[in-house]
Amino acid sequence: MSAYLISMGTYVGFFMILALALNLQWGIAGMVNFGIAGFYAMGAYVSGLLVAKLGVPVGLAIPAACVAGWVLGGAVALLSVRLREDFLAIVTLGVGEVIRLIVLNEDQITEGPRGLRIDGRPFGDLIGPELYPLFYLLLVAVCVLITYLVCERIRRAPMGRTLRAIREDDVVAEVLGKNVLMHRVLTFAIGGFFMGLAGALYAHYVQNISPEVFMPVVAMFIWMSVIVGGAGNNRGILIGAGTVMIFLEGTRFIGDFTDVLDAEKMSAMRIILIGFLLIVTLRLRPRGLLPEPKFNVKKT
Repeated sequence: MSAYLISMGTYVGFFMILALALNLQWGIAGMVNFGIAGFYAMGAYVSGLLVAKLGVPVGLAIPAACVAGWVLGGAVALLSVRLREDFLAIVTLGVGEVIRLIVLNEDQITEGPRGLRIDGRPFGDLIGPELYPLFYLLLVAVCVLITYLVCERIRRAPMGRTLRAIREDDVVAEVLGKNVLMHRVLTFAIGGFFMGLAGALYAHYVQNISPEVFMPVVAMFIWMSVIVGGAGNNRGILIGAGTVMIFLEGTRFIGDFTDVLDAEKMSAMRIILIGFLLIVTLRLRPRGLLPEPKFNVKKT
């Protein structure tokens, strides 16, 4: 049971990093990103391929995956600079699917649906197999903390105030002299950086990645985490990601109490229950469990 809880905590950490990155892009800057699974896959496959195919040390492969996410985020923001809301959502969703289809079909490189085997793990030679799951949980927790501190620093800094102004009305922000394009590209790139980090950590944890893991449903879970936790509030995002992941994993045990539903129906029921959680949250707490704090300007 303790091994399961450690594994579950590790996956919660992946969700938290992805949700914090999305909150920076959408919750604070107002930029819709439905291609989270693509950024997640980019980080996983860049790090995995560098280790498995080129023999690059894990300590270099993970930062390379982060840089790949950074570049992808900046490129997507530049290509969609004139798009807003619905149109940007379609573009990011398309980018995510393109990446998934590439890793699915370029099987000579990525091994396609067979799965890419990754032997390297951070500090795998120094820590025994008995303690390694706990060590990896602590490693992911440190990465979550770093992601949180960076995102919270941005939120509280002048850049955060500029991003919120762009989110509310980018025309007014530009009239006031703010470089809207630069802020959008930088924000999307930073979010992509952390999504790439989450993907790399996931790849070296499971050590066997395949395209079906990076389906668009991943984006749905991360969006739920942000909405449930409270868009714009990084502390709320941590609670939201934990809540969604616990609810997602907890519903696995429903089948132990009933013989009516087979595995396929049980999988659909889990999605329904998570959707019900979102509906209840929006009904009772429209702004999430921890709404975005308001910044009051003191008059002198």
